[in-house]
Amino acid sequence: MRYIDLTHTITESMPVYPGTEKPLLEKLEIDGYRETLFHMFSHTGTHMDAPYHVFRDGRKLEDYSIEEFTGKAAVIDIPRGTRTIEPDMLTPAEGFGFILLRTGWGEKWGRDEYFSGFPVLSLKAAEYLAGLGLKGIGFDCISADEVGMNELPVHRILLGSGMLIIENLACLEMLPAEVDFTALPLKYTDSDGCSVRAFASY
Repeated sequence: MRYIDLTHTITESMPVYPGTEKPLLEKLEIDGYRETLFHMFSHTGTHMDAPYHVFRDGRKLEDYSIEEFTGKAAVIDIPRGTRTIEPDMLTPAEGFGFILLRTGWGEKWGRDEYFSGFPVLSLKAAEYLAGLGLKGIGFDCISADEVGMNELPVHRILLGSGMLIIENLACLEMLPAEVDFTALPLKYTDSDGCSVRAFASY
């Protein structure tokens, strides 16, 4: 069995969604032991969105069972240069718990161009996926919607179906077409989202 870490390391200099404060990791040494005081937004780095992120009455992460954070995943290649992902690009998604969209955009992590021009689902594609009974969908880019799209229409369709969204995945280029996928958030109250440790095995 081979395990691949799909998680970006949280650092104070890491890329964050435009307008969001970067994380602060305050190193403390008290009576001979060390701790770190974290100050960061719940959607920092490789993270998971819950329906509560956009719906006041949506499910929160603490409402999900542990089994809903893991399952078989199809890794779907999106052709380079694609701006809008259409349903016919997503047919391998049927029969899986998760899909991971490998767009190649993760190669731009750490550069300004990471934040614009990445592929996004058309509304028809989002509706198609919402009807498949998926546990979740993962992206190797900053968001399921274009940056600055305040209405978050793709988020609303996907999260409205009950599925989870995992954004800023790393190292998807190392995966075969089918893997076992896991993304584990912290368990905290009223959780709209959370940074995760995501990994795949095959």
